[in-house]
Amino acid sequence: KEKINSENVALVQTKRQGVFHGYLGKSEKHNEDVSTLIWERLHISGFIGITSFIISYLVCIPLGIMKALRHGSRFDVISSALVFIGFSIPAYAFGLIMLFIFSTTSVFDAPILPSRGWRSEDWEQLTLMGKFIGQIKHCILPMSCFMIGSFASLTVLMKNSLMENLSQDYVRTALAKGLAEKKVVVYHAVRNSLIPMATGIGGIIGIFLAGS
Repeated sequence: KEKINSENVALVQTKRQGVFHGYLGKSEKHNEDVSTLIWERLHISGFIGITSFIISYLVCIPLGIMKALRHGSRFDVISSALVFIGFSIPAYAFGLIMLFIFSTTSVFDAPILPSRGWRSEDWEQLTLMGKFIGQIKHCILPMSCFMIGSFASLTVLMKNSLMENLSQDYVRTALAKGLAEKKVVVYHAVRNSLIPMATGIGGIIGIFLAGS
């Protein structure tokens, strides 16, 4: 009994021996260290995560500005409906829909986008332009699933932040002094409205490394 207990303790110590030193254990499925498996795929997760992050901000910031300046218009209502429909669809369900449409023959005569993989099998034989197009095709679907959830939150956050700043006294004072409305909005209100957008970057960084 003492021998069994000592073996169990040794086994636990072996499995937990390096958690605080970067050792994450061994995968029984792949028969490799977990840290090795993560490292081999880290560039994929980072590429998809960072690229999706940049595209999301490049789209959501201008969209939020337009919605704030045209608050209550038909454009504001329609765009709000679209982004919240996208927000309400789970990423995995959206991914299945995209695969059904673009990666099978159910809608189109032939698959348009690949359903799996990081790169084409004939990657080494492709030209530079062929590699670029092939990489884009492999990234469109996962990046779309990655971005769809953040579109609504980022757009509404930018809109509400800008509307709040447009109602501040410093904006009314600048307009009363004769400054052009476009200059006041761009150089004063928008700059202050970007601060809440920047606070969300910290939380997104973890997603880059967590398996995007």
